[in-house]
Amino acid sequence: MPILNKDMTLCISLSARPSNNGTRFHNHLYEALGLNWIYKAFAPTDLAQAIAGVRGLGIRGCAISMPYKEDVIALVDRMDPSATSIDSVNTIVNDDGVLTAYNTDYSAIAQLIARHGLALRQAQGPGPSVLLRGSGGMAKATAAAFRDAGLTDVTIVARNEEAGRALAGLYGFAWAADVAERTADVLVNVTPIGMAGGAEAEALSFPPAAIDAASVVFDVVVLPAETPLVRAGRDAGKTVITGAEVATLQALEQFVLYTGIRPSDEQVRAAEEFMRAQ
Repeated sequence: MPILNKDMTLCISLSARPSNNGTRFHNHLYEALGLNWIYKAFAPTDLAQAIAGVRGLGIRGCAISMPYKEDVIALVDRMDPSATSIDSVNTIVNDDGVLTAYNTDYSAIAQLIARHGLALRQAQGPGPSVLLRGSGGMAKATAAAFRDAGLTDVTIVARNEEAGRALAGLYGFAWAADVAERTADVLVNVTPIGMAGGAEAEALSFPPAAIDAASVVFDVVVLPAETPLVRAGRDAGKTVITGAEVATLQALEQFVLYTGIRPSDEQVRAAEEFMRAQ
């Protein structure tokens, strides 16, 4: 990486619980491509002031993580259709003080749904059943991706009844306050349960009976790479999709939005390996 200098272009991320994933992924690609750029993660104490800093300091790009994906909407100038369609933001690009919001989470989830063949059984019936736990900004992107993949047997599980019912109604899904004894072919956790540093860091987002009955376990939590749900899914011999996979795909699209450069597949694989080696 180049020595810090006044001409460096800065990109950042804002999260309540920052990880090194984006920092390592982006900085590795900057170095590989010879870019005089640097990426740094922050945990803001005031979101509005942080976004004002992005604008005022000429920070080129800003990744947005939980719990700011919806709150940041009021602080930007423009909304790309990728963010408008689901009212959720995970990326801001600064063009000379004009902040445009995007969502690359949706495309990452859609790619993983396709990669793991979760919608390929549509011609033979309604497709796999899904329990999707969560109702925030990331849950919106995830629910939209499942809906657009043609999946209809989806239940949104959310303790917040207002948010849960609203998300379920938006996509024509069912809502439940808790998992209880429900089972499904695909379990998706889009909550902070299992996230490092949280009050529920060691908790399972789905009970063992639901994991045993599922065929696919999907946890969007990035930190740690092996959440309690991911470990339980692997131990039970299930197909597992991790938050690290989501992080790589969405970060790649962020990188392209920030720099205008699409790295080669080999460069992306190297950056992903570097990210996961921490």
